[in-house]
Amino acid sequence: MPSELKRQNFDPRPLRPSSTFPDHVLAEIHRAADQGVYEIRGFGAKRSIPTFDDLLFLGASMSRYPLEGYRERCDTNVVIGDRFAKRPLDLKIPITIAGMSFGALGANAKESIGLAATQMGTSTTTGDGGMTDEERLSSKTLIYQVLPSRYGLNPDDVRRADALEVVVGQGAKPGGGGMLLGQKITERVAGMRDLPVGIDQRSACRHPDWTGPDDLEIKVQELREITDWKIPILIKIGATRVQFDVALAIKAGADAIVLDGMQGGTAATQDVFIEHVGIPTLPAVRQAVDALVELDMHRKVQLIVSGGIRSGADVAKALALGADAVSIGSAAMVALGCNRPVYLEDYEKLGTLPGCCHHCHTGRCPVGITTQDPELEARLRPEQGSRWLRNYLSTMVLELQTLARACGKSHVQNLEPEDMVALTVEAAAMAKVPLAGTSWIPGA
Repeated sequence: MPSELKRQNFDPRPLRPSSTFPDHVLAEIHRAADQGVYEIRGFGAKRSIPTFDDLLFLGASMSRYPLEGYRERCDTNVVIGDRFAKRPLDLKIPITIAGMSFGALGANAKESIGLAATQMGTSTTTGDGGMTDEERLSSKTLIYQVLPSRYGLNPDDVRRADALEVVVGQGAKPGGGGMLLGQKITERVAGMRDLPVGIDQRSACRHPDWTGPDDLEIKVQELREITDWKIPILIKIGATRVQFDVALAIKAGADAIVLDGMQGGTAATQDVFIEHVGIPTLPAVRQAVDALVELDMHRKVQLIVSGGIRSGADVAKALALGADAVSIGSAAMVALGCNRPVYLEDYEKLGTLPGCCHHCHTGRCPVGITTQDPELEARLRPEQGSRWLRNYLSTMVLELQTLARACGKSHVQNLEPEDMVALTVEAAAMAKVPLAGTSWIPGA
């Protein structure tokens, strides 16, 4: 205890902080009492939950034979959407870029992402709000999202797309819609979304023209007719009742399923959604794979997993659990400079620090990613941003191949659950792999 408190004879027992009401909880109650509205923010969940870090690979030793890293191939290619589509996506790597809208992100960020994805032979996704010409030109393989809001959706852009992604839910806010605050709605954004300039926009939480899986099946058929059955149709779900939702997406005719865990990020939504709705990506993957296996659709309907993917190790573990590919959003933003320790005075003006920033919703992004302000946006040059993201993706792929080779795999999709063990009882139960040093799978 500080000497000045000792001199004043403070009793140390009342000074013990509460675990139920720590400082950040007290601050939020005080803020709510002052303002009378819920908090809106960007980025993703900050609470501690089980992640892929709680799994370990069993590298080859006596009972397995590793591959030589410099002489033996370990392939990474993946085909997405060959169930019904005439032109499925043929990707060089199993890491795609998730949907992040023009509006949430600036044009330079979208162009950077498209250029990097093209250089790596993978796909990027439009997000809400429509397709920009810059994004289409920079992205060799572009997935066009069909969201409940229908902002920016038109048949011409549908036909320009390489795949469609019908968004039913997102990991950060399953059951809820996103937000785009007025300060980010410029004339261009407003024109694409048919909105007034400078007025807060809240996206719908459900599609206006269907109310269940039978209606969705009709909608998927309509989209196939518009595109002459050429391109894949993906269905994206937020991780909640995963086994039911995967089965219904298959029934609706999905070529592939995108599963977004609760660690998925967002440009702006209620903090209570981000922290208290959905389930982590780790258990969601196994539930989705179980549903696919039960219906004899595993590897026939591809599973793309998103929400908190950060490294090649995360990718390898998702694939080992049965995913065909992963999708990254927040990590791609970080590679572009999100929370990089530069422009410290601008972070300070937002009341935050690099590493803690979640102010995507304000339009005042210090590094020029989630902003429509020309001065701030100029801080992210597309050629530099694409180089950073390409380097990051290259590193992830090298890490993925290293782990696969260590397990004796000549293709990253040959990784399997028996290549892993769990460090905690919770992770073992969620991933359905043995607790390290035992043969015990809790709940099996």
